[in-house]
Amino acid sequence: MAEIIQKDGIWVFDGDALRLTPGRDRNVGVLRRALGELVVPLGALAGISFEQGRKQGRLRLRLRDGADPLLHATGGRLTEPQDPYRLTVESERYGVAEYFTDEVRDALLLERVPGTPVSEYLLPGPPLLLSVSAGDGTASFDGERVRLEWNWKTEDVKAAAGPRTLALADILGVEWQPSAGLENGHLRFRVAGAPVRERAKYDPNAVELWGFKRDPLMALVAAAVQARLPHPSADGVAEMSGAPEATEADHDALLRRLRELGELHREGVLTDEEFTMAKQAVLKRM
Repeated sequence: MAEIIQKDGIWVFDGDALRLTPGRDRNVGVLRRALGELVVPLGALAGISFEQGRKQGRLRLRLRDGADPLLHATGGRLTEPQDPYRLTVESERYGVAEYFTDEVRDALLLERVPGTPVSEYLLPGPPLLLSVSAGDGTASFDGERVRLEWNWKTEDVKAAAGPRTLALADILGVEWQPSAGLENGHLRFRVAGAPVRERAKYDPNAVELWGFKRDPLMALVAAAVQARLPHPSADGVAEMSGAPEATEADHDALLRRLRELGELHREGVLTDEEFTMAKQAVLKRM
């Protein structure tokens, strides 16, 4: 068994799975605290890396594409304090971090775990029942329905329609986008038969987020819904069956995905081969 204990959290590897427990340090984000302990099976991993700095280093887990509904719903946009798959390591524990990394890598090689995408989720997503208030509304999910309720900060045109109840069967996709600079974020649901409005403040199927502390918790709702939608690998089946070409909204989402993949490649999260494969898959859908 390999274990590393830091203020940022505790990671334990028993040969079959990793247990990731968030620490109590003030730099640990609200999303990591809310998720609590995560158990990541070895088969869900694509790799692990350890980056040394002068005062601090970082352990990073790289999951196989499609293994975690949280990563799929957030599209690689989680900041470091909120990302459960990163661990800050103090310089005096670099030796332990290197040993931990070697143990996980050796197990991946021994078990011949491929780094290829998976066709089903290997992590269950957040537990139910969920209700999160942030931005201009409250999003709740019971496993079958999403309910959106508005607060006094909601735009009149959206609030006038009243609360929304979305059946899971009618939801085509979900996206969590954090605020960045002057751009507000959102939790958005793509619903069958409903157009996607450009701005979340006017979209009755989206909660607008302004960059406040509780915004990342909306990612819990996104992940819980994503875990109960058809796995993204089903898109390949749809293409083979002659499904309609992507709409303009889908095209914009694919362009965003390309940018995200480029950022992950520059950060070293994706290898050259993984980046090429993922980029080709997106271009094929376009």
